[in-house]
Amino acid sequence: MKLLIIEDDENILSFLKRGFDEDGYIVDSALDGEDGEYLAGMNSYDVIIMDWMLPYKSGIEITKSLREKKITTPILILSAKGEIEDKVTGLQHGADDYLAKPFSYKELVARVEALHRRDISNGVNLITLGNIIINSDTKTVRKDDENIELSAKEYELLLFLIKHKNGFVSNAMIEEQLWNNQEYINSNVIQVTIYHLRKKLGKEFIKSNRGIGYKIAV
Repeated sequence: MKLLIIEDDENILSFLKRGFDEDGYIVDSALDGEDGEYLAGMNSYDVIIMDWMLPYKSGIEITKSLREKKITTPILILSAKGEIEDKVTGLQHGADDYLAKPFSYKELVARVEALHRRDISNGVNLITLGNIIINSDTKTVRKDDENIELSAKEYELLLFLIKHKNGFVSNAMIEEQLWNNQEYINSNVIQVTIYHLRKKLGKEFIKSNRGIGYKIAV
């Protein structure tokens, strides 16, 4: 899962980046509202975590701007403004969740995971694609009533393809989303991961078009 964290407190930002990195997330970050909004508009993220009070542009202003641009990435406001009225304001302006500081890292992770599941599955915990069922709560996959064991990367790639179902995703999009452009470009990691997914889920489940990319058609 790829996250964007916009937080002007360097200690909090460092703590969050370290925690999410260790938990296997891919993280981009910004220390002010202008840089954060630029990243949110230029890149694809699964969830955006941002402070309310930011230099140059507030979290609420960024949220309103992104929604006006039809960017629907789930947004979690993380703020010291913890009154009910503040939470209502954040949600009314387009945020999907609101967590007051101080906060529990475990709760933050749980909320981020919940937002991601909701975004992928349109609010339901079971995604059914023909004879394949994905449980987004337990992160399990079944085909013809049999459990299918997927690696973490295979599962993330499956969700990414489902998120963009009926449209092709390129190697570059997959690389940027799942590996954050790490230096493996000369390898065939994406092709190998696709191969294993097809072997486990069915060759025709994932369509490919040479030079364009891959898609799940439903």
